Amino acid sequence: MKTKAQILVVDDNPVMLKFLHNLLSEHYEVVSKVSAISAFRWLEEGNYPSLIISDLMTPGMDNMSFVKNLKISGFYRDTPIILLSAVLKSGTVFQAPGFKIDAFFSKPFNPVKLKDTIGELISVRYHATTA
Repeated sequence: MKTKAQILVVDDNPVMLKFLHNLLSEHYEVVSKVSAISAFRWLEEGNYPSLIISDLMTPGMDNMSFVKNLKISGFYRDTPIILLSAVLKSGTVFQAPGFKIDAFFSKPFNPVKLKDTIGELISVRYHATTA
C-alpha cells in the first residue's frame, strides 16, 4: 500500500485551512497549523513533510522568518514551499532575499493550478531524492 505524501499547511484562517484540507486530502495527508510557531513545534517533533504551504502573514511570527529558517535549515532546505498571500496580488514577482520560494499564489487563487503546482513540486522532489 502506497502512503500519501504529507503537506504541512500554515494559515491562521480556519476557513482557508478547511478549504485546503478538503481540496488536497484525497491525494495527500494534510497537516494544518494556525501559526508558524505551531508549525515549528510540529517540525521539531521530527516530522518531515513533502511540501509546505504557508500564508505570508500569520500572527505570532512573521512567516517570512519561518520560511527563511526552513530554507537555511539542513533538514528542510530542499522542502518545496508555496506561499499564499491576500496582500500581494497576481503578477507580483515574489523574491525573498537569500532563498528560493518554489511557488507563490495570491488569494483568491485557482485551486486547479495550485493542485497542479503541488503535484509537480512533489514529483520533482520525489525523483530528486530517489535518483
